[in-house]
Amino acid sequence: MDLFKLITEIEQVDPEIYDRLDSRRRVFKHFGLAGKAVTAAVLPGLVSGIFQRAYGQGTTLSADIQAVLNLALSLEYLEFYFYDTAIKANNLIPAADLPAFTTIRNDESGHIKVLRGVPGFSPIADPTRNAFDYSGGKSPVPLPTSVGTGPFRNVFTDYALFLGVSQSFVDTGVRAYKGGAPVLMTATNKDILEAALNIHSVEARHSSHVRTIRRGLASGQSGQGAITVPGDLSNLNLKPKSWISGTDNGGPSPNTMPSTALVYGPGNPATGAPTAIFFPGENNTNQAGVDILTNTAGITPAAASEAFDEPLDPGTVKTIARNFVAQSTVLFT
Repeated sequence: MDLFKLITEIEQVDPEIYDRLDSRRRVFKHFGLAGKAVTAAVLPGLVSGIFQRAYGQGTTLSADIQAVLNLALSLEYLEFYFYDTAIKANNLIPAADLPAFTTIRNDESGHIKVLRGVPGFSPIADPTRNAFDYSGGKSPVPLPTSVGTGPFRNVFTDYALFLGVSQSFVDTGVRAYKGGAPVLMTATNKDILEAALNIHSVEARHSSHVRTIRRGLASGQSGQGAITVPGDLSNLNLKPKSWISGTDNGGPSPNTMPSTALVYGPGNPATGAPTAIFFPGENNTNQAGVDILTNTAGITPAAASEAFDEPLDPGTVKTIARNFVAQSTVLFT
């Protein structure tokens, strides 16, 4: 049997076969056959494995994995429609920053497609823009284009406020993906975990970019290269570092309901044994049962907390996100 001829014939029926296999050069790598002769004995198993990888035959996902993926997908919709609305708003995003936020919007769209394409996954339906109330007011009615009456009602007319809400979303997403990783590790198909962690890294870069822009805007500086990281930890809610430091003084709106403090605080459970799964706040300085401050000379609490991203449990993630959807939806319940 000519394997390449077989796949070429399949390509005539399914032009996306190589997209499903990632790329031609990685077909054999995935099955541990790089540099080895393909014999008649191994060919049936190889072809079966290729078909399973390409089309997800025999893939089953547990209810826990389904829940993690649907929470991630819901967050991606929350962010996609947020950035899409902002980009379409008149004169909200300065021309210099528009390309970056367009890229972020497109990344979120790509994440949605990746998640929806996971073999064996039953994704939620697209909630559409109507489901979201980015004012933080939990409107009782759908909001197709308007903004509700919550504390962030000017989010699409006030650029500084838009950046603050954006930071809260991306930082929540980073912690949520890390919080879901232990569940995804149980999946037979490790590509699911790999995809989620890849999305996690992209969300972290989004966070860094938004934080840098916020710091520059608050400092009256233009050009990211000219923006230095502030040494005064008392102003992190207004002039954040490009990464999370401690609890960021409660985040962009520490005194506004819904408070962004939940984004950086502890989840549930907040503590546990070194081998248990728990969710400390971002000011945590103890990793795997080791007190970093005690065992590392000269390190500060801020530096110790900045060295690690902390996961966040699904319940807390839903509590945060639920503030930004209309009451008529079932998202994040």
